[in-house]
Amino acid sequence: MKVEGEVIKFGKNIDTDVILPGKWLSLIDPKDLAKHAMEGLDPDFPQKAKKGIIVVGDRNFGCGSSREQAPLALKYAGVQCIVAESFARIFFRNSINIGLPVIECRGITAIVKDWDELTVDLETGKITNRTTNQSLQGTKLPPFIMEILTDGGLIENLRKRMNKK
Repeated sequence: MKVEGEVIKFGKNIDTDVILPGKWLSLIDPKDLAKHAMEGLDPDFPQKAKKGIIVVGDRNFGCGSSREQAPLALKYAGVQCIVAESFARIFFRNSINIGLPVIECRGITAIVKDWDELTVDLETGKITNRTTNQSLQGTKLPPFIMEILTDGGLIENLRKRMNKK
């Protein structure tokens, strides 16, 4: 399973309040949430993300409150995958649960800039910057997480498993 797309890069400690400001938590439709993704950092982010981008973050991406709406807003804005130096644990798991691939990769911020083209091999963890021909090895996701992502998220994964019984 590979993801390809252009990069939009963010810095350190991007918290869930920045990813989706709290004033929008009353919205229910994920498409409405997507309209406000990253608006404090880049008001044009939802428009840029529509074509299917890969977000690259520095350390501690997704820190702050444990709101599931933050990764949901990114996914519905058009983010195909997030690669970061490190993630806040709950953001990482919330992303997996909704079917948004996330990969930790030390050194990623040093080899990418905005609009570089990346290929992320979710099965092996290999990340290739096709613009510069540089590659890094990210953390390989375990089989049970790959299964959740392949199924489109935890709820679909559980439905599939329940139907087998």
